[in-house]
Amino acid sequence: MTEKLILTIAVLGGTGKEGSGLAYRWAQAGYNLIIGSRTPEKAERVAGELNAELGEELIRGLGNEEAAKLCDIGVLTVPFKAHRATLEALKPYLQGKILVDVTVPLVPPSVDTVQIPEGGSAAKNAQELLGEAVSVVSAFQNISHEHLHGDHPIPCDVLVCGNNPEAREQVLQLVDAAGLQGWNAGPIANSIVAEGLTSILISINKQYKVKGAGIQITGVPRENAD
Repeated sequence: MTEKLILTIAVLGGTGKEGSGLAYRWAQAGYNLIIGSRTPEKAERVAGELNAELGEELIRGLGNEEAAKLCDIGVLTVPFKAHRATLEALKPYLQGKILVDVTVPLVPPSVDTVQIPEGGSAAKNAQELLGEAVSVVSAFQNISHEHLHGDHPIPCDVLVCGNNPEAREQVLQLVDAAGLQGWNAGPIANSIVAEGLTSILISINKQYKVKGAGIQITGVPRENAD
């Protein structure tokens, strides 16, 4: 049994399009998957829909706190307005674990304008709030949910930022398992760029009437990405 088969991933606040799409990809890749929500019934419903799509019972739905307790790796996919409150509620259950923060500081209605939160970035704020016993890694902000369902490779790259090199490496494995190309993009402070790029991509989607604009890194051989 490979390492990824024994890991449990909880997609916290994972009933939206991005969270459920990532859960779908990782369930296909063999990870144990939990969808978390403030409302367990909603998590159960979304898990059931994904299992029907997958053709197997691979994903469970639980409340966020129970999901965070059971996971090896948490993945936070909540809107920015719920970011701090969710982290405060889940802090006791994430100690000693990796938290992948997918949050982007979008401020409706101007979601196509870059917003820099106080503290520099959502992921940096998460690291400071949770403490050093949690390894926060920023990733997946620039991937449209439009790409995630199915088993096809996705022609978009993922910037992975975090202060713990081993945690970054673990998240790069998750990127690969999702059918994406990941890049070690340095410490958590660098997440400010990845988070800001999302608003730029939303603007490109609007201007060019597309749904899934993404980024790709050039000038480096693909095999050197990690």
